[in-house]
Amino acid sequence: MKNLAITLAVVLLIVLGGIAAGLALLMRGGISARMEPSHIEAAIARKLRRIGIPNQDRQLPNPVPASKEVLAAARAHFADHCAICHANDGSGQTEMGRNLYPRSPDLRQSATQQLTDGEMFYIVENGVRLTGMPGWGDGSEDSKRASWHLVHFIRHLPELTRDEKLEMERLNPKSPEEWREMHEDEEFLQGKEPSTHESTHHH
Repeated sequence: MKNLAITLAVVLLIVLGGIAAGLALLMRGGISARMEPSHIEAAIARKLRRIGIPNQDRQLPNPVPASKEVLAAARAHFADHCAICHANDGSGQTEMGRNLYPRSPDLRQSATQQLTDGEMFYIVENGVRLTGMPGWGDGSEDSKRASWHLVHFIRHLPELTRDEKLEMERLNPKSPEEWREMHEDEEFLQGKEPSTHESTHHH
């Protein structure tokens, strides 16, 4: 009985020590989002994400056949909704993406590309708790179709061409000032003089 009590006490101390070490690691920078997630944190987060996606969802195949039209639709959708965090090329190198905690991942890398189609779809539709990834799905068939389109586009990101990136830049959300500057640039390239109103407004 005495040996059992000692064993339980040792196990309890190990568990408590592990919890304390984990909390110390997690809170090493307070609540600041400026700290880089540790390798241990990232590994645990990936494991929890995988466990958190139901097995039947992980195994879902993409029901939408890949085509130029599907990629074009998904490219426009990504540029309008996703690029603000993920960047047009999926690198995550945007002001928003670099300052999230955890950082917006590089979708071209194996950590994302090795996910199953079902896992990608689930993440796009439902988001991931305690990250900046929102759930975009509303349960409708249109929403599901758009998410499956995005799965095809995410797979395509490592082969994204320069022309595709330029097209996406034109589709990215813009402020009124950005729209005005883009319009002026296009007029300049066409050899037109900016209008008096635009010149006055610029000054």
